[in-house]
Amino acid sequence: MAEEDYEWKVLDQNTGDYELSFKMIIIGDSGVGKSCLSLRGTKNIFEPMYSPTIGFEFMVFFIKINNQIIKMQIWDTCGQEVYRSLISSFYNNASLALMVYSIDNEDSFNNLEFWLNELRTKANPNINIFLVGNKCDLEDNRKISKELGQEFYENNKLNLFMESSAKTGFNAENLFVEAAKLLYSQHLKNKGRFSTSDSFANSTPRYSNQSLPLDDIYEEKNKRKNGCC
Repeated sequence: MAEEDYEWKVLDQNTGDYELSFKMIIIGDSGVGKSCLSLRGTKNIFEPMYSPTIGFEFMVFFIKINNQIIKMQIWDTCGQEVYRSLISSFYNNASLALMVYSIDNEDSFNNLEFWLNELRTKANPNINIFLVGNKCDLEDNRKISKELGQEFYENNKLNLFMESSAKTGFNAENLFVEAAKLLYSQHLKNKGRFSTSDSFANSTPRYSNQSLPLDDIYEEKNKRKNGCC
């Protein structure tokens, strides 16, 4: 069955049982809307004054594809430079990365080279990469054309390019659906070649909220209340 013929349905996000689990990470500069996009895509919630991510946030997204329930483990990382050495720890065992910039922020687009280098030097060499131009609701303030995003995607041989809007919901859920479909497709192709600990099989996060030595980060989280990261 071709990938475009897969039968799929987004499930209630309180679903407990699942057959497959994949880890994905969301990276990009601070302020491009990574957390807002994650909330909109997984829970259909938009919080314009969402607190900036300090360290990481963890979310899940359940989807059924061809009668198999898939759990997407979503690690939403902060973009502040001070935490970048820490964030690279979350690249471990990730099967897919959403690399996000904002269409109204030229610096966030120019910094894609940094984030791509991070992935290609520190992550699984087979990691899939989706390029996301967020905040496309801000068309009047656009600094980065869709053609520039498409060119970056093609030149760097990434897996997918989309523009999105956390505010309107445009393509927000679709990003996670497409991620699950791609990873499911790769799982079928590679079935039997990977153990359950490999990134294209049941990928379990290396870290959890309980095991990370991030007391200073959690203390800082409680102090930061405004903005959208």
